[in-house]
Amino acid sequence: MTMTNPPTAMTDALRQCIRGAGLKVTEPRLAVLHALDAMPHASADTVFGEVKNQLPGTSLQAVYGVLAALTAAGLLRKIEPAGSSARYERRTGDNHHHLVCTGCDVIKDVDCAVGEAPCLTAADAAGFEVREAEVTYWGLCAQCRHAA
Repeated sequence: MTMTNPPTAMTDALRQCIRGAGLKVTEPRLAVLHALDAMPHASADTVFGEVKNQLPGTSLQAVYGVLAALTAAGLLRKIEPAGSSARYERRTGDNHHHLVCTGCDVIKDVDCAVGEAPCLTAADAAGFEVREAEVTYWGLCAQCRHAA
C-alpha cells in the first residue's frame, strides 16, 4: 500500500498532535504518522518502505529514531508479539489488547477484556497498583481457518 498525498486537514491535525506532545514538526515525523494511520500494527521496516516512497532520502535509522521519539512522547504504542518484530500503532491510552494470527501474523485490536482477569485484576498484585495490562490473544484468523 503506497500512500498518496495525505489530505491537508489530516496533516494539520497531525502537526497539532506532534506540537502538543512537545516535539518539533518534521516531514519524517509526519510521514511516519501518516504511514501508521494507513497501516496499523506495522513494523519499522514496513513503515520505512512507506516513508521512503514519500521522502526518498530517509534512512531506516531515521525512521527508527522517529518511531522511538513518537513512542516516548505517547503518540505511538509499540507492541512486541512473541516471535515477531516490534509493531507500532497510533491507538494509545486506552489499554486495548491484540489478537494475533499464528498463521499469517495479522494483528487486530480488541477492546479491554471483560469479566474476571486478565484485564486489570491480578491474582496477586504483590503490592503493585496495577494501571495497565497487556494481553495478547493467539489463534487463527477467519481467512487462515478457512484455508485450513
